[in-house]
Amino acid sequence: MTTTPSKPEPFLTDGHGGVRIAADRQGAPGARAVVFLHGGGQTRRSWSRAATTVADRGWQAVTVDMRGHGESEWSSDGDYRVSSFAADVREILSQLPPRPVLVGASLGGLTSMLLAGELARGIAGAVVLVDIVPDMDPIGAERIHAFMADKVVDGFGSLDEVADVIAEFNPHRPRPADLDGLRNNLRRRGDRWYWHWDPQFIDGTATRPPLEVADTDRLHAAVAAILADDVPMLLVRGQVSDLVSRERATAFLERFPQIEFVDVEGAGHMVAGDRNDLFADAVLGFLDRHDSEG
Repeated sequence: MTTTPSKPEPFLTDGHGGVRIAADRQGAPGARAVVFLHGGGQTRRSWSRAATTVADRGWQAVTVDMRGHGESEWSSDGDYRVSSFAADVREILSQLPPRPVLVGASLGGLTSMLLAGELARGIAGAVVLVDIVPDMDPIGAERIHAFMADKVVDGFGSLDEVADVIAEFNPHRPRPADLDGLRNNLRRRGDRWYWHWDPQFIDGTATRPPLEVADTDRLHAAVAAILADDVPMLLVRGQVSDLVSRERATAFLERFPQIEFVDVEGAGHMVAGDRNDLFADAVLGFLDRHDSEG
């Protein structure tokens, strides 16, 4: 593949139920795509450096704001099922060259499982799961949920306050000196800052919440179906993750020995944000090995 530097180009798609989904693409328009799907509470901006690295290697990199997050619309009827996230992504993939690579972190990884293993088998040429397995650690999941639920109502008085909260949650990551980047994850209302995502997604008020995250049998069946279709898979774990322990990763890989594995040193659950260099190397190595199989 040749190098094709470019800037992200925004585009919109009507997702499941007419929810407008915002995304960016960069790189060669006709090239095979790598579609990055963020975790709960994040936005497509979390993939900026990784997407640029992939695009510079000749791929078309597509980053997506999941429904209720970032610049995508909130669901008017509170539909935040993982299957609905997957249906949104399916609409985006209809605009791309066939059999893209799905790179999904946490919620994005669960979405990739259901999309490629249940909703639209054969749609993906490869799948990368970023710090997510069906049988995730419930204590780690609760810690993430508590972080997302905190300040939903009250918000923050300043960007410094936001940075302090994030630093407490991710002590292994240096507190940013420049706080402007935090604006991508926040919205301003009056003199307060609030997380960018729809509170219904996390506070239990959604009429159709993402209950599939706890259906380990269904998620394991989806992974088995992906592998049965001879779709290559890679698990990238943050070495200090509290959501995917080494033991849970080992159990997942013993159950599905076909899946490749990379443990990223110094990274927690937010692997790409913690160690983008090692994360990008892992993904590019996987893409190089399986490019001809798309």
